[in-house]
Amino acid sequence: MTRSPLVEMQDISLSFGGIHAVRGVSVDLYPGEVVGVLGHNGAGKSCLMKILAGALHKDEGTIRVDGEEAKIANPRDARSYNIETIYQTLALADNLNAAANLFLGRELRTPFGTLRRAEMEEETRKIMNRLNPNFRKFSAPVAHLSGGQRQSVAIARAVYFNARVLIMDEPTAALGVEETRMVGELIEELKSRGIGIFLIDHDVHQVMRLCDRASVMKNGKLVGTVRTADVTEDDLLEMIILGKSPAKGSAGARVGATVEGIA
Repeated sequence: MTRSPLVEMQDISLSFGGIHAVRGVSVDLYPGEVVGVLGHNGAGKSCLMKILAGALHKDEGTIRVDGEEAKIANPRDARSYNIETIYQTLALADNLNAAANLFLGRELRTPFGTLRRAEMEEETRKIMNRLNPNFRKFSAPVAHLSGGQRQSVAIARAVYFNARVLIMDEPTAALGVEETRMVGELIEELKSRGIGIFLIDHDVHQVMRLCDRASVMKNGKLVGTVRTADVTEDDLLEMIILGKSPAKGSAGARVGATVEGIA
């Protein structure tokens, strides 16, 4: 049986005055898949994903969710289609603990308006136990958590509220080796649940390690989408820097692979 995409973005365009930030880009995402969205600074990758997240409005093109056209004008619309975004800043309240952050803006309350704190903590423990069984700091403000633990809280919030599509913005940026490994394990767990992930990144090492496919953008256009199993880091860098799709059967050498700041 042929799988159907969770999300299809077809011929998406967006301009700011005379600047074409996104030009006729088409990408898709399947259940249990991670698609890396790559490109140098200003390539248009973040603008494309912000359109799906409802933070920017497309000028042209169509978005389909489960095969049906989706009208996404703001982040609330995106959430109604079970699309959640985890930005690099994570949007966590540093002075609150994991449970308070999980339910931030969607708190459970009694008929008298008071918070159902015990129930929120119990639900937080349940979801964290499934995603990150080693998480123990439930009472600590998230400001005191490590980078990987903070990612766990942000991901748990999205999953608890039934996200089927996650947009993750450089989830391993500024993390150490162990924290990066933890985030990789979280992503594998999300994949096993059938959640589709768009991963915005500039680190080719991470994309090759975490992603099933990579969609590369340059100057607002889509250079191409490739299976990471079929290409090398060198191939991806050529796509990013030169805007050139890899030759069929290419076997470029593996190279050091961060493209942040490439103009």
